[in-house]
Amino acid sequence: MTIVCLATEIHFIVEEAPEGGFIAHAVGADIFTEANDLSGLHAQVRDAVCCHFDDGTQPALIRLHMAREVADDVSGQGV
Repeated sequence: MTIVCLATEIHFIVEEAPEGGFIAHAVGADIFTEANDLSGLHAQVRDAVCCHFDDGTQPALIRLHMAREVADDVSGQGV
C-alpha cells in the first residue's frame, strides 16, 4: 500500500501520560508514539512519520502541540 502525503506539514497533539512520560498522536493520520521525555518524543515522532509515509512523500514540517488538562470549577464550589 502506498501512503502519499499532500500536506507540507503534520500536527501532533502531545500529552503527559498518566504513568509518566509523553504520548503523541497525529491529527488526521493514524500515527501514535510515546517516550519518557520530550527530547525522546521528538525523535520518536520523526521516526514514526518517516515510517508512516513512503520515501519522498513525508511532510516537510512536524508541529507538536502541547496539551495539558486543567480542571476549573466555574461554579465556585471547588473541584
